[in-house]
Amino acid sequence: MKQILAYSLLAAAIVAAVPTAHAQLMPQAQPAGGGAAMGNGSLDRIVAVVEDDIILQSELNAAMAAIQKQYAANPGQLPPQDVLARQVLDRLILMKLQVSRANDQNIHVTDQDIDAAVGNVAQQNKMSAEQLQAAVTQDGMSWQGFRQQISDQLLTQKLHESVVRDQVTVTDAEVNNLLASPTYKAGEVHLAHIQVSTPAEGGASDIAAAQAKADKAIAEIKAGKDFNAVAIQYSDAPDALDGGDLGWRRLDEVPPAFADAVGSLKAGETTAALRGPTGFHILKLVETRQPGRQVVTEYHARQILIKPSEIVTPEQAEKKAEEIYTKVADKKEDFAKLAKDDSKDTTTANAGGDMGWFQKDAWGQAISSQLDGLKENEVSKPFQTDAGWIVMQLLGTRQSDVTDESQRNQARQAIGNRKADEAYESYLREMRSSSFVDIRVPELRDPDDKQASALQPK
Repeated sequence: MKQILAYSLLAAAIVAAVPTAHAQLMPQAQPAGGGAAMGNGSLDRIVAVVEDDIILQSELNAAMAAIQKQYAANPGQLPPQDVLARQVLDRLILMKLQVSRANDQNIHVTDQDIDAAVGNVAQQNKMSAEQLQAAVTQDGMSWQGFRQQISDQLLTQKLHESVVRDQVTVTDAEVNNLLASPTYKAGEVHLAHIQVSTPAEGGASDIAAAQAKADKAIAEIKAGKDFNAVAIQYSDAPDALDGGDLGWRRLDEVPPAFADAVGSLKAGETTAALRGPTGFHILKLVETRQPGRQVVTEYHARQILIKPSEIVTPEQAEKKAEEIYTKVADKKEDFAKLAKDDSKDTTTANAGGDMGWFQKDAWGQAISSQLDGLKENEVSKPFQTDAGWIVMQLLGTRQSDVTDESQRNQARQAIGNRKADEAYESYLREMRSSSFVDIRVPELRDPDDKQASALQPK
């Protein structure tokens, strides 16, 4: 599942320092020193009040600088400075609101969560955590601020999961209906999009203004301008600064109202402006791919689990497992009988330790790593898992066609993804429209946002 669209600003703040960084994991970091003064020596200022929080000019500058570094090789793809500033500010506002809402709902992240996320960023950049910290600070950024942005991103992910979990369910009947539908389409599409939003309570003039903006975007695409550059300039979607890239998704994940339009495109072609509940959408088909039959290796094995307990120490459990291995491998005692007598795994002991047929990772990494080294009917030496010590025998392997099962899983995922996207987009629109946001700098206000303009002093 494409779990989370770029609903918050995941600007690649250290892309310049770490060129191979994955942008979706690299939030904007604040300059070291925080923000009492600007880089040019002038005093910092508040550019927006967001509920009980504020956004400083220094924060906006840092986020914009990160985007500009990200597009340093293609600066022409960026919109004019004033448009970029409004886009970046809007994403900063959205991040603040999501973090605030997560805090209100008692959603928390731990230091361990942040450490793990930082470790993932470092690994993706082929660095140690220490090297990543050095790269961040060398670029003049605060490591504490970087970790805070990681924390904020984790909070928004958990908020997204909470919203989706509470609002999105997929029934077997829905899966059956999708698979049985003549409109069910197999295969995957790589899409990019431009979204020109209309206000939640907008009238005819708002719709006409959005239509005109969408038509202008289409005109620039037809004139030969790069789609990603047009998305950056015109799209209101939170992923606009990523060029509107939606990544790969099954065609049946695309909202039905748009699926037929996308299905008729060839790679590289773009739809007309499609009217949707949130505004106008322009979709580009980047490329397609068709799934083949899915054949996987399945394993049949049996196990004996010896667990430490209040009366069995870890050392005693290991010794017992060694004794069982000797009985099976050297003395050729009956594996099934030993499993029934000694195994502490409640799911397999009564079946003589039989684990049934399973795919490689079904029983966890420890067992998975043992399977590669075993021949048919061979017994493993005792190995340790989170549950205890295991002696395992590989009984056989087979190739299984799991295409039908996979299609059901993909159909369920497609329905879930579509519902999740719609639910969270609606949630964000409601949250943004109902929250107090005061943009203090006139040139940063969206001239098309009549609701926000009405709140400003005359």
